Amino acid sequence: MKALVVDKPEAGQTARAVFRDFAEAELPEGDVLVRVTHSTVNYKDGLAVTGKAPVVRRFPMVPGIDLIGVVEQSSSPAVQAGDQVVLNGWGLGETHCGAYAPRARVKADWLVPLPAGLSPAEAAAIGTAGYTAMLCVMALERHGLTPDRGPVLVTGAAGGVGSVATALLSQLGWYVAASTGRPEEQPYLESLGAKEIVPRDRYGNGPARPLGKEVWAAAVDSVGSKTLAGLLTEVKYGGAVAACGLAQGMDLPASVAPFILRGVALLGVDSVMAPRALRLEAWSRLARDLDRAKLKAMTTTAKLENVPRLAEEILAGRLRGRVVVEIGA
Repeated sequence: MKALVVDKPEAGQTARAVFRDFAEAELPEGDVLVRVTHSTVNYKDGLAVTGKAPVVRRFPMVPGIDLIGVVEQSSSPAVQAGDQVVLNGWGLGETHCGAYAPRARVKADWLVPLPAGLSPAEAAAIGTAGYTAMLCVMALERHGLTPDRGPVLVTGAAGGVGSVATALLSQLGWYVAASTGRPEEQPYLESLGAKEIVPRDRYGNGPARPLGKEVWAAAVDSVGSKTLAGLLTEVKYGGAVAACGLAQGMDLPASVAPFILRGVALLGVDSVMAPRALRLEAWSRLARDLDRAKLKAMTTTAKLENVPRLAEEILAGRLRGRVVVEIGA
């Protein structure tokens, strides 16, 4: 089968993905063989395909951290041939061959049934980005935060996580402020439900003050670094930030002041190793709470052959919303 593959590089070379013939026998062990119908392009996929960060840790590797498909063979009683399934995380595309190939062999425990009411293409459009956005929303809700507490800020709002988070929070009744470095995306973000556009340079251009004016009841941050440090200073007493990304960097040059003087909480959100019960809840909520019209508005469609170009675009910050990659639909 033709697949996008990262092979072990020669010394001094970059581990960049190329299309080549890939035998089914090269697939790793697993109790379920899935015919892949759809995937998408995430920031981590961009890093894996271009080789601009050491995301791939086993070779040869098929990238693609989001997999939607149909079970062809299964030796697990939990999964039957013909089942439509979704797979996000669990090292897919990093330590276990992923979705940029017509077939994947995976573990049954990793699979979630395609939620009723969602098409395979819609599930791909949601992908890890949308599933992570819902985990962030759920984390804020578990902290007791509700729309009546005040506005919520979404950073990196024109990206995948940010787009879905903006649409979800708006649908749930929040006043959503969208932070972006692309002012031309204002009409797009307003179509998803944003009521206010916050310039990206409001945060992250210098050392954060210990405390700023109390503005946000909550925030969803996929940027990290100085941006996260800056927005923490403006979170209201008892508020929280759900942090799930590091587009700007892994560092956090912040003060402890927001935590010890305002009781602000920093809620870490991981989608890769999230337990099955949390995944099922998140996907159930997505099928119920995400406006399909808004999902369609943020989605474009591409072929597998387009993934190398899209990988470059997502790393350059030029990719808006979500991209559905048709593998064998």
